[in-house]
Order: sequence, then C-alpha cells, then structure tokens
Amino acid sequence: MKAGIVGLPNVGKSTLFNCLSNAKAQSANFPFCTIEPNIGVVNVPDQRLEKLEELVDPERVIPATVEIVDIAGLVKGASKGEGLGNQFLGNIRETDAILHVLRCFDNDNIVHVDGSIDPIRDKETIDMELQLKDLESVEKKLDKVKRAAKTGNKEAQKEAAILALLKEGLEAGTSVRAIDVSEDGRTEFVKPLQLITDKPVMYVCNVDEGAATEGNAYVEKVKEAVANENAEVIFLAVGTEADITELETYEERQMFLEDVGLSEPGSAKLIRGAYTLLDLETYFTAGVKEVRAWTIPVGATAPQAAGVIHTDFEKGFIRAEVISYTDYVHYGTEAKVKEAGKMRVEGKEYIVKDGDVMHFRFNV
Repeated sequence: MKAGIVGLPNVGKSTLFNCLSNAKAQSANFPFCTIEPNIGVVNVPDQRLEKLEELVDPERVIPATVEIVDIAGLVKGASKGEGLGNQFLGNIRETDAILHVLRCFDNDNIVHVDGSIDPIRDKETIDMELQLKDLESVEKKLDKVKRAAKTGNKEAQKEAAILALLKEGLEAGTSVRAIDVSEDGRTEFVKPLQLITDKPVMYVCNVDEGAATEGNAYVEKVKEAVANENAEVIFLAVGTEADITELETYEERQMFLEDVGLSEPGSAKLIRGAYTLLDLETYFTAGVKEVRAWTIPVGATAPQAAGVIHTDFEKGFIRAEVISYTDYVHYGTEAKVKEAGKMRVEGKEYIVKDGDVMHFRFNV
C-alpha cells in the first residue's frame, strides 16, 4: 500500500519526502526538479511499540512501514500531456492514497509556478487535471456500457446510470470521492475503475516556522474549501522539518522541537495520518527475539492477519491467542496476563482490533 505526494511544482513535495524517508531526493528552487518518482519506505511512529519494547526487552524491534512516493509536479494541461502530464498521471494512478501538498507560506525567494500564493487556486488546478483524466476514463467506459444497456441488460443499465452520475459530477468540477453514489454502486461499479479522484486524500499545508503550531489564514481557507470532501487537512512547516532531520542526536531534535513549540515532528503526525488514510491498522507480536508491528487492512480476520506473517499461517490457521494492548501494559508480562485470565482464544471469524498482541497456532 502506498501514498503518493502530489502538488504543483515547487510547493515542497521533495523536501517533505526527504523528511519522511530520510532518502535524499533532489529538491531545488525550480519546477520539474523531480522527474522519476522517488519511493521511500517510512517507519510508522507508534508509542505502543516503544512501550512493548520497554516491557519485553527483545533482541530487535521492527516497526510498521508505509510506502511514500514523491511524484513529479503537475501543471495546467497535464491531462492533455502538458509538462510531465501523462507520466505524472500514470504514477499517481498506481498509488492507493494521495498526500496533496499546498503552499501556504509567503517567501519572495522561492518562486511559485503561477507567480503568487493561492493554495485554493493551486488545489483547483490539480483537481481539474485529475478530474479531466477521470472524465476521459468514465466516458470511455460509459460508451461501452451504453451499448450493452440498449440490449435490455439490467446490470448494464444500472451501471450506465451510475457512470452518467459520475460524468455529470466530474463535468461540474466535483471529484469522484465527493459524488453521492450508493455504497453498493460504489463497490460494484466505481471502485473497479480505479479513478484518481476517488482515492482518499489528505491536504498537507506547507506553512512557515511561525505557523508551525497554530496554522495560518491560508490553512483556514483550505479547510473551508475541502469541507464537503471528507478529506483530512494537516499543516506542517516542511522547511523546519527538514532542519530537524539534519540534526544528529535525539536530544538536539527534542530541543529544536521545544524551541518551535512542538511536542513531536509534524512529519510523524503526517505518517500516522497516511497510514489511517490507507485504511490500515496494526497488530503486534511480542517475544524475547522480536517485538514487531504488523500491518493489516482495517477489518482483517485472524487468519488474514496470520497470513501477513506467512501464507502457511493463514492456510493452516487453527486459532489465535489474543491479548489487548491495554491488558498487556496493565499486567506487564504475558505470564501475568494469562494468570489474570485476560488472554483470549479466537477463531477464524475474529476481526482483529488495532493494537492486539497475538500468537497464532497453525498446522500445515
């Protein structure tokens, strides 16, 4: 599962990517600095993992990760191939969620591709290009489905009605995620199209250091503009985050954060947000050899969760021994949890909860 960082050229995408992944993607003060997408595997900050490490004292600790892709900046006309349009749109189609970076700071020394600072205009520029690309996909599909619908095919008629709804919404400048489609219709007909504007989105407002704790007027405008989108908005000072990652020791980074008025780097909040945006959650395995966070989709069953470790665990699943994270922390050890009768045995139908500490019994 991967989230793609998108935005106009020069809004701070590559600098943000470097903060998140500590990979040194090239960032510079001119458009199209990023051409090939950079990919980073980013650890998901999780205090629960740190607490389990403290209790178990294992030989090693392995956090959950999420894949972040830094995609080339987009310009007007991208849907028609302008700039790096076709390549950009192909790269973004391959991601599962979108982190849309908007420039929300003034600085005469950093050029803006449109000559002035207006995050709403920037958002609309990108939205329009993505919507035009989706409209092209919907129209192609609708042409095919209409032919089947004319023969009296009830399923095709149903699909044609939903596609017509999407076409109307996209033509009116509405992203697919904000178009009112029934849950069944969305699952059956919209999801298989893998439309770009149907992907979940988080708007990342890039502010200056002075707005790192409270945001600013630009951020408030973005929140108002996306109120009907069911999208999350966060703000962080990307330049400041870059300065923090350059510091060598944990102590230096903490002192810097305190000076700025932050309890943790904004990038940590963003990574957790991306994880949630991708509809992912975590369960843990905890033993003296290893304490590890495992990534599963929200709603995964116990056998599916076991399959993340190894396919044999899913095929031969017998049962899961489950301790809630709060019980593990309360009693301090697995042995004490068992003594208190707080370890549960769950079967194939069990839906794993975020933070469960699990052992699997299987037989192949």
